[in-house]
This record gives sequence, C-alpha cells and structure tokens, in this order.
Amino acid sequence: MDVHVLVVGDVMLDRYWHADANRISPEAPVPVASITDTNDRAGGAANVAQNISSLGSQVTLLGAVGSDQEGVVLKSILQKQSINTNFISSDAIRTTSKIRIVSRNQQLIRLDFDDKAHSCSAEIEQAFSGSVEECSIVILSDYGKGVLSDVQTIICAAQASNKKVIVDPKGTDFSKYKNASVITPNYAEFCAVVGECDSEQEIYQKAQNLCVENNFEALLVTRSEKGMTLVMQDGTVTNFPAHMREVYDVTGAGDTVISAFAMSLAADGDFNQAARMANIAASIVVGKFGAATVSAEELMHGMLSYECPDSKLVSSEFLAKCIEDAHAKKKTVVFTNGCFDVLHKGHAHLLREASTFGDMVVVALNSDDSVRRLKGDERPINGLQDRAEMLSYFSSVDWVVSFDEDTPEALIEKLNPDVLVKGGDYQPDAIVGANYVQRRGGEVKIIPFVEGYSTSNIISSIIDKE
Repeated sequence: MDVHVLVVGDVMLDRYWHADANRISPEAPVPVASITDTNDRAGGAANVAQNISSLGSQVTLLGAVGSDQEGVVLKSILQKQSINTNFISSDAIRTTSKIRIVSRNQQLIRLDFDDKAHSCSAEIEQAFSGSVEECSIVILSDYGKGVLSDVQTIICAAQASNKKVIVDPKGTDFSKYKNASVITPNYAEFCAVVGECDSEQEIYQKAQNLCVENNFEALLVTRSEKGMTLVMQDGTVTNFPAHMREVYDVTGAGDTVISAFAMSLAADGDFNQAARMANIAASIVVGKFGAATVSAEELMHGMLSYECPDSKLVSSEFLAKCIEDAHAKKKTVVFTNGCFDVLHKGHAHLLREASTFGDMVVVALNSDDSVRRLKGDERPINGLQDRAEMLSYFSSVDWVVSFDEDTPEALIEKLNPDVLVKGGDYQPDAIVGANYVQRRGGEVKIIPFVEGYSTSNIISSIIDKE
C-alpha cells in the first residue's frame, strides 16, 4: 500500500530466553530453567512499526529510549528492517524491556525492567511536528510509559494537519484521547472503562456513547474468540466473526490489528474494509509465537480465503514462501500446469498421478488472457476464478497459482519445484522448464493422456449436438 504511517508511542525490547526445564530446584519448589537460546524482538510501539513495515508500507517511529544497551539493541533491530526511527534518548530514563523465559513454547515467568512513567512530552511534540506532514495517518500506541503523557497536544496537531489518528488506548479514562478518529481497545479494556455488559445491545450502546462523548468517529473492540465489533458514532454496528484456527500466542495481536486497520483506512478510507483486514491479520498472527508480524503475502492470501474460502488460488509471492518452507521441512513439491478449462476425467487422472510423486501439488493456471492467446478468442469457457475454484475441490491439489505469460517457465524458476509433471506424449527435453528442474536435481514425469478426453473434444461434441 502506498501510505506512510507515523507511529508514536512507548517502545520496548522483548527478550525471549528459551530453556529446558526438566527438574525442580533443591532450593525451592520452582523449575530450574537451563537457557538454550535467546531471541530479541521489538515490542510495544516498535512492534506496531514492524507490522506496518512487514505489510509493505513506509513507517516512521517516534518514541523514547534510555542511553543503555537495551536501547542500542532495539535500534539495531529496527534499523535492520529499514524502519525510520526518531528516538528521544536520555540518561534519565530506562529502555523498557521484558524478559520471557520460555520452555516448550510455554512462558515460565516474565521479568519486566522499566521506570515509572516518564514525561518527555516537549521533545516528542517537537519531533511530531517535524514528521506529521509527511505521513498519511497517525497511530498512537499507548503503554502508559510516558511518551504520550500529553496526548491531546499530539491529537490536536494531527487534526491541524488533517491526519486521522488511530489509538491503542491504555487506562480507564478514554476521554484523554478525545477527538481521535478511532480507538481500538480489547474487550477487557473496554469494560474497564464502561463497566460489565450483560448483552450485545449494551455493548453497542456503551460503545456509541463513548464515541459521542469523546467525538470518536468509531470504536473498534477486539473480542478474542468473538472477533471484532466496529461501532460508528451514528450507532452503526458491524461484527466481524473470528476466523477459526488454532490460537498459539496472542502476544502483540493488538499491534497487528491497529497496524492493518490504519494502513487500510489510509489507503481507501473505508472503516468496514479496514476492520475486516485487521480481523484477518489478527487471525494470522495469533498462530505465531511471541510478538510476531504478518507479511503482505500472508494477508493477501488470508483475504482471498475470506472472500472465497473454497479456493486455493494464491499469489506467486506467497506460494514461493510456502515452497521455501516446505523445502526446509524436506518435503517434495510437485508442479503441473495447463488451462484446465473444462475439467474432465483426463484432468482428474493427471492430478491423481501427480500427487503420488511428492508431498505437495501446485497447479499453475494460464490466465484468461494467456488462454485466449493460445486457444483463440472463444476461450476460456470458464474464467480464472472459476477454474481455480474447481481445481480447489480436488484433495490432490494443495495450491493453485496463475501466470500471464504463454509458458510457465518464469514461474517454475521462481517457485523451484522438485518434480515437474506434464500430461501427453512429450519428450522430457521438450517440456517447458524441464531443463531448469533437472539442473537443480529434480525430476520430470510424463503422464499419458486418457484417450478420448480433452477440453476441445468436449466443446466440439456440445456444438455438434446443438
């Protein structure tokens, strides 16, 4: 997305210490954690910036760190991801850091290192004034550490520059964010402000009241397994159900939500579309460990699955990452291609045989324009989306991808399959991509046609009968 997001808030360093914990201490009834690996990640507002960068947008991060080693490490992590940082650095403060000791993907304990909330509002306001004109939208990521101690000044400055402000709030007083465009509390944070709600209608009414009282355009409440609820100031309510998948770790999910929401809102200005995108992004990130991010390819595939859950059609970029992951797990990837316009017994035979040569079958489909160039203006009979959906019903097919060229040669070189399968009576050297696959140590398999079955014959038979 061609947007530039300005993130202002409390940055922190998330440290993960992975350990074996196989015995109990003789000194006290606690596990002994033998550290086997360590991993440092950007957290808080810095994780918001990482999410935006991962999703493909420009981002500037404004925050405060101490003149300490943790601050140096945090800056280094962000610089490696080409995130533009504008940090207030001071000996008077300590970089917030959290150590999570983890064994078998379960946290044993979390150790927090931070000072009491510190105010550096004058420096933050000055830095904000120098950055706000360049951005498309502003995110305020409040963790109560002091960077947003004078949040109204920042909101007013953003309004003066005609920029929408999206807030991830902290505390029990949302009036301090008055005139922000949207706030994105989770359900517990929402109830801490308005009190417990006994019905869906009460949730909607109290959310609208907050919008009216504080001049928010909307309130987006994240509700865990119940998905999200978007309430507009005029009382319009839209619910977005959670996408059913295994929840691995909810750490940092709110950062992903606000990142995807703000980026979409800046791109097209539609609140419902932005909330839908944020909901899909959240469903992806909770399947990862720790404060993770979502890539643009993952989000694209997630949205496609939402729109057409029966389709296995994905982008070549996303598929390349899937195949890279499959290769890392020592899995064999099989590739075949064609128009697959009117499916018949021959196609089914080819796909079934292809699945016997490996662990994962990729079908590359000629785009509609490519089919027309190869077969004539009357083809394809079925458009790309319909052809992809029909192929998706085959259990032997794992992924479908399209290509616009006359041949799949460039796609094969991008995806690096292990086995290339083609139907017909070809010689291996005559098959497009065969030389490339074989040079890489792969195989070429030829599946004989099932006699009497072809799309052209079926079309001709229908015409004759008419």
